[in-house]
Amino acid sequence: MARDTYAYRQMVVESVDWNGRVEIHPASGQAYATDLPVQCSRRLSDTSVYPLGTCFLVNAKLTDRDGMQYLYVWHGDEVKVMSDAEAEVFLGAYRRVRL
Repeated sequence: MARDTYAYRQMVVESVDWNGRVEIHPASGQAYATDLPVQCSRRLSDTSVYPLGTCFLVNAKLTDRDGMQYLYVWHGDEVKVMSDAEAEVFLGAYRRVRL
C-alpha cells in the first residue's frame, strides 16, 4: 500500500524528560498538544547523539492505531536537527491553532 504523503505535515518536535524517560513530543505553539506522544526513530531519543531538549523538523501525521492518538513519523523521512533560533522562526511563521 502506498503512503499517503498528503496526511503528513511539517512540525517541530523535541526530546523531553517524560517521567524519567526521554521521549519525543511536539514543541509548544503548534496545532497539537505538547503531551501527545510521537512515534519515531529511537535515534532521536538517544541522548548520546542528541542532548535533551534538541528540536527536530519532521513530517508527521496524527493517527489513532491501537486505540490511542499519537503522531507518527515515517522512519524513511528526512529529520532535520534545528537550533533554538531556527525552531522559533519556524514556529513563528507556521503558528497554528491548537486542535
